[in-house]
Amino acid sequence: MLKLIRILLLLGLVIIALSAIGAQAASPKIVVLNISGVINPVLADYIERGIEQAEEENATVCIIQMDTPGGLDTAMRDIVKSIVNAEVPVVVYVSPSGARAASAGVFITMAAHVAVMAPNTAIGAASPVSIGPEGEQEISKTMQEKIINDAAAYIRSIAESHGRNVEWAEQAVREAVSATEQEALALNVIDMVSPNLDSLIPQLDGQEVTLLDGSVVTINTQGVTIQDINMSTVEGFLYAISDPNIAFLLLSLASLGILIEITNPGLIFPGIVGAICGLLAFYSLGQLPVNIAGVLLIILAFGLFIAEIFTTTFGLLTGGGIIALVLGALILFPRGSPLFQVDPWLVAIVAIIIAVIFIFVISRIIRAHRRQAYTGKEELLGKRAVVKAALDPEGTVLFKGELWEAISETGPVKPGETVIITKVDGLTLYVTKKE
Repeated sequence: MLKLIRILLLLGLVIIALSAIGAQAASPKIVVLNISGVINPVLADYIERGIEQAEEENATVCIIQMDTPGGLDTAMRDIVKSIVNAEVPVVVYVSPSGARAASAGVFITMAAHVAVMAPNTAIGAASPVSIGPEGEQEISKTMQEKIINDAAAYIRSIAESHGRNVEWAEQAVREAVSATEQEALALNVIDMVSPNLDSLIPQLDGQEVTLLDGSVVTINTQGVTIQDINMSTVEGFLYAISDPNIAFLLLSLASLGILIEITNPGLIFPGIVGAICGLLAFYSLGQLPVNIAGVLLIILAFGLFIAEIFTTTFGLLTGGGIIALVLGALILFPRGSPLFQVDPWLVAIVAIIIAVIFIFVISRIIRAHRRQAYTGKEELLGKRAVVKAALDPEGTVLFKGELWEAISETGPVKPGETVIITKVDGLTLYVTKKE
C-alpha cells in the first residue's frame, strides 16, 4: 500500500512538471530588437536575423525599438523587405522619449504592421539625399527628379498597404515634412502612442494585422514573455567600425603601420597591425558610400611619406603628402549627407600628428647629413694630432695612440706641437700647423 502511494505521488509530480512545461511552451513570446544609430548593411543583417529568429520561435510579435537619423537607401530597403515579408507581426516603436525616425526611419516605420511612437518623439524629413559616385558634383535636375519620384512611389506603396496616410508619406519625401507623435497619430501616420515598452504590450493585445500572404493575425500578449535579441559581439564590432571617422582612422593606421614596417624591416608588429587595420578599413569603407578619389589620395599621401624617407627631399614630399591626406579625408565620403562625413577636427589632428612625426624624422636625417662620418678616412679629417718626429715637411704624428707618417702643408713643425689633419692619402696624413 505504501509503495502504491509513492508511485501515485511520483506520477502526480511528473504530471505537474509536464503541465508546467506545456504551459510555458504555450505562453506567447515577444521578440524585441533595437535600432539605435545610422541605418547601414550591418544593421540590416541584424534585423533580418532577429525577425527570422522570431519566426523560428513562433513569437506572437516582433518589436523593433528604433531611434535613427536615417542612413543608406539600400540598407533601409533591405530592412523594409524583412519587415514586409515577415511571417510574424512586426511592430516598429520609435522610442525612447526624445528619439526620432528621420529619413530612412520613416520608410521603416511605415512598413511596420503596427507603428508606434513614444511621447516627445518625431518622424519625417524623408527626402532622399544624393550619395554616390558624383561626390560633391551637382547631379542633373532630371536625375534628382528620378530619385525623388522613386522614393515617393516606394513610400506611397508602403503606406497604402497598411492603410496609412499616403499624402503625408509623399510629402515627407517631396517636401521633407515632419511630425510629432501626436500629429502623426492624428494624421494616421502611426497607429498608437505609448510611453514605454511595458505599457505598449497591453495595448497590442487584440490588435489584428494582415501579413503579406493575406492571413489575418490577432496579437495575443496575455502572459507574454519578452526576449531581447541584441547584436552579437561580432555584429556590434562591425557596426561600430562602419563609421566614417573610424574608417578614416583605420585607413590612416594601416598606412602608418605599413610605412613603419617598410622603413624598418623586421619589426613585424607594425606590419601586422597595419595589415589588420587595412582589412578592417576596407570592410568599413565597403559599408559606406565611398568616393574612390579620396581613398586614392590617402594612399598617395602615405606613398609620398615613404618616398620622403628614401629620397630625402627635406620636407617637400612630406608637405605634398599632408596636403594629399587632408584633401583625401575631406572627399573620402561624398558630401550628400552629414551622416557620412569625416570630422574635420579628426582630419586636423591626424595631419598634425603625422606632420610632427615627419618633422622629427626629417630633422634627424638633416642632422645625419651634417654630422661628420664616424668611420673610414673621413673620420680623421679635422681632428688633432701631436707631432712626435719633426715635420720638415715629413715626419710622424700621434693620433689616438697610433703613429702615422705625416706631411706638413704649412712649413716645419716641432715635436710636441699640435697639428690639424686635412687630408688622408693611404697611410699618410697631410696636416697643417694649429694657429
